[in-house]
Amino acid sequence: CWCWCWCWCWCWCYMGTGVAAVARAFTQEIVETMAKLNERPVIFALSNPTSKAECTAEQAYNWTKGKCVFASGSPFDNVVYDGQTFAPGQGNNCYIFPGVALGVIATAARHVTDELFLIAAQSLAGLVVESDLALGRVYPCLDNIREVSTQIAIDVARACYRDNLASVLPQPEDLPSFIRSHQYSTEYENFVPDVYSWPTGKL
Repeated sequence: CWCWCWCWCWCWCYMGTGVAAVARAFTQEIVETMAKLNERPVIFALSNPTSKAECTAEQAYNWTKGKCVFASGSPFDNVVYDGQTFAPGQGNNCYIFPGVALGVIATAARHVTDELFLIAAQSLAGLVVESDLALGRVYPCLDNIREVSTQIAIDVARACYRDNLASVLPQPEDLPSFIRSHQYSTEYENFVPDVYSWPTGKL
């Protein structure tokens, strides 16, 4: 009981994670208190849809005076505070599940272990670049989701072979190309036949 209370208080003071779909659960008082107690309070308002978010990105940045690390389950517009532009990132399962699934399916893994999700999380974290951090974003830009999923799938597949989980043997020499060959592509070959104009002159 003591441990639970301590952990709850520590998380409440340092990190607010909302997943209960209770709109505006992170009040101004709560967020400002977190900002007083921590240099960089972590605020994850993850509930969907936007109307159920525990607080908005604008509220989080304004109430913490631009100090917070913010992510949300639904998209929010950029926020400008004190001349600095913040681009709120989405903490969404679309970053993890497609890459894990692709890596597991491509290798025909016999088991999906907790370790594979840890590998995926580490891979995702490694794809956050300085330009993301400069905008206050702790996830890669969602515009790059295809490449993000591809890299996660490659790392998951590599772990499947390393841990003898894969059924597709032997391990492909070019694992990135192997993974990419299993991805759906919206680029189609042109099946329209060549058309030639009938000559107008005499033959």
